[in-house]
Amino acid sequence: MNETSLHYVYDPLCGWCYGAAPLLQAAAGISGLHIELHAGGLWLGERRQPMGQALRDYVRPHDERIQALTGQPFGEHYFNELLLRDGLLLDSEQPIRAILAMPALGGKGLTLLHRIQQSHYRDGIWIGSLEHLSSLAAEQGIDAAVFADAYQNVDLAGHLADSQRWMRRLGGQGYPTLGLVQGDKVTPLSASSFLGEPAAFARQIQAVMGG
Repeated sequence: MNETSLHYVYDPLCGWCYGAAPLLQAAAGISGLHIELHAGGLWLGERRQPMGQALRDYVRPHDERIQALTGQPFGEHYFNELLLRDGLLLDSEQPIRAILAMPALGGKGLTLLHRIQQSHYRDGIWIGSLEHLSSLAAEQGIDAAVFADAYQNVDLAGHLADSQRWMRRLGGQGYPTLGLVQGDKVTPLSASSFLGEPAAFARQIQAVMGG
């Protein structure tokens, strides 16, 4: 049987990706399944947005819907403090760099992604801070100085270009995009069909793997 990989095109500051986090946690518990992360860069360059009332008015209805569908918690500090901190930009680069740095250091990128999502959406903590990202990496036993060096030296542009190729291969048009790969066979998975139902998502993966 060919090795099965779950490919996940995401952005750490995508609310729907936060809603899909329990699906990835369920998938991580499946024996024989390898998970590949592909950061897409939702909020990069000219797409970065300043924190404030306009952004909160835009994202809050989406966040409330995500919370209702998935049960993922969005905290008061996120809504009433972080989104109102004028001058801060919603910027995907820092968390993506942190996640990309992890594998070479013996850490788990998926674990760090989930902690970044929790920090942002649940706890309302600014995750553009290298100090905070270093503290999350330290939860996996990674030295701050070693982490900072790896963070600065990741091939961000190369990774983002590769992620777009995976987005096309998986037939995705946005975040999250998920698909199983077995040899040359690609099986797209609809995250929206399983939001709030991680056990059903895991069963679907196992059914494909068993087939």
